[in-house]
Amino acid sequence: MLDAASPWAPLLPSARRVTLEVLLHGPLARSELADRLGLSTASLTRLTKPLVDAGLLREVDTPNLRGGGRPLQPLDVDPDLQRFIGIKLAGFRAYAVLTNLRADILDSASVEITGHDVEAVVAKIAELVASLDDPGRPVAAVGIGIGGVVHEFARVQRAVFLHWKDLDLGAEVSRATGRPTVVSNDLDALLEAEHWFGDGRDVDSFAVLTIGAGVGGGLVIHDRLVGGPDSGLGLLGHFPVDPFGPICPEGHRGCVKALLTTDAIQSQAALTLGRPVTYDEVLDLAEAGNAVADQIVGRAAHAFGTLIAAVANIAQPERIILTGEGIRLAQVAEGRVRTTIAQSRNPEASPIDLRLINDDPMLWARGAAAVAIQRTVLAVLPLRAG
Repeated sequence: MLDAASPWAPLLPSARRVTLEVLLHGPLARSELADRLGLSTASLTRLTKPLVDAGLLREVDTPNLRGGGRPLQPLDVDPDLQRFIGIKLAGFRAYAVLTNLRADILDSASVEITGHDVEAVVAKIAELVASLDDPGRPVAAVGIGIGGVVHEFARVQRAVFLHWKDLDLGAEVSRATGRPTVVSNDLDALLEAEHWFGDGRDVDSFAVLTIGAGVGGGLVIHDRLVGGPDSGLGLLGHFPVDPFGPICPEGHRGCVKALLTTDAIQSQAALTLGRPVTYDEVLDLAEAGNAVADQIVGRAAHAFGTLIAAVANIAQPERIILTGEGIRLAQVAEGRVRTTIAQSRNPEASPIDLRLINDDPMLWARGAAAVAIQRTVLAVLPLRAG
């Protein structure tokens, strides 16, 4: 249930459908909106009038490009109608953004996390919320994205980086902040942000692949996020790509985790070069022509291209989005990644629409805010803590 003051709570399904279409694709002329929803003009007018009167929808003046006559007045949602806070909770830092109803970032903040004690981390989260929240205009909800297994948008079943198990984080944060709180897997949250407000908004199916501390992936098919009982376990990281490759910490030979993570690449380079190196230094050396670094980066690029092609071949998404803190690999070795993709695909297969997003922790925080927006608009948030 939503807080009773929410403008979304009393909406009937038909009215919610209209408002959601405008939120995601607006501004929309009434004729286009009617076509999208398969409604007659009379039915659309009957549905939109009370929404305009209530302030959920508004008419936006636009010039009449045909010259003369009354200006067009498409319908739009006021993005400042509500505000949200999204938090990306990492092992040693928490990143937060304040957004509007369309997940546009209005402000941001971050705070160091020095330990993994639940009470201390929740206090840091409350500190972030207080720094971005305006008491005179409180946020509608708080979203938290965390790497791990999350159930029912509240309970963290397992979060390896924070050493947490079976924790009702949603309830803890809601009590500490006084705001409705939803918790989700951070990659799922990023997918939902792209689904509603980003590069996945205009397609019915897309995949997201991330490389960095781990290797992750998610899929939206028929306009819905694909999930299952093992979501958040990082299963994609053990997808085999090289039968002669190195062994990952879990004992799998040649999986993408053994070849693509930042730690794997750093470890391979340090072992071969005989000195510690950072991930970016390995990429810099490869760009400069260092043979050792180039071989390591080339093998990683081949693994990444193989993974991308496998996702394209199996799921056949309309688009694949690439990101993560290690995504610079795809820029440095773009040619080799694309060559491997081509070698792993049927020559008659459609070209893959690849989109690369430079990594930014605030984008992951925006994902958490997007989930809070979704749960608010769909009227499925928990009750506000007293």
